[in-house]
Amino acid sequence: MKKQLILTCTAVIASTCIGFVIGRTTPADLPQATTALGSRSSYVAHTPITSVAEPPATQKPLIGIASLTGDSYVQAIRECGGIPVVLPDADGNLDMVASYVGMLDGLLMPGGPDIPPGEWNEQPHPTTKLLDDDRYTFEKALISTWIHETNKPLLGICLGSQWVNVAHGGSLIQDIPSEFGVNHRNVTHKISLDPESQLSRILQTTELTVNSFHHQAVRNVGHGLRAVAHSEDGIVEATESTNPERFLIGVQWHPEKLIGDDATQRKLIRAFINASLKGKK
Repeated sequence: MKKQLILTCTAVIASTCIGFVIGRTTPADLPQATTALGSRSSYVAHTPITSVAEPPATQKPLIGIASLTGDSYVQAIRECGGIPVVLPDADGNLDMVASYVGMLDGLLMPGGPDIPPGEWNEQPHPTTKLLDDDRYTFEKALISTWIHETNKPLLGICLGSQWVNVAHGGSLIQDIPSEFGVNHRNVTHKISLDPESQLSRILQTTELTVNSFHHQAVRNVGHGLRAVAHSEDGIVEATESTNPERFLIGVQWHPEKLIGDDATQRKLIRAFINASLKGKK
């Protein structure tokens, strides 16, 4: 009798666990696990954005997030219909870059410290805070391969936008306050968008108020890119590919931090997901 009771309890527990794994008994308010290559998945609490239509789970595109620097990127991708896949820099090991590029449907390059200015033949400014060597090596290889060997969607945010420009042979302003006497860090400000740009069509506006956390920005625009948004003081705030058929956009602000309250910012993330989904089919 005792043995039978133990077996029965074991079966009930196993059945319940299986139900959670396949989603049959998962509570509605349980956040989905974030996919992280090379690390454990972790739960991230969030408030669902119910106004954003999502594709069926079987059709959701895999969106790589290089060198995760905050949960807001993961949440934004998930809320707008993609499956976030966090890419570890793997101690600078580049063996997995080709696999990532082949597997993913879209790539998001996030914010972070500064790109070594040797990339455009300058010495570091005293205010420059360089990426660590592993992340620098990994992200350079990843974005270069993505841009030049695929036609898949790419969204660069803040540092990611600067990577987009540098990977196309462009250069950066190393410190906006020192050179121009204006501050773009921890402020909000207005920007103007080129009405003929892909970005303007996505956002459905030519003027926008954005957050700002950067002290560097695009100086000389790289080959195959064009500047499509500027701040009131003339700083480049966004670039995009000159190829109208490709979703390749870099923005200097952080739309992922604004999508909960700003439907316009949500349009950018959603357009990125849709472009990635289109390429998946």
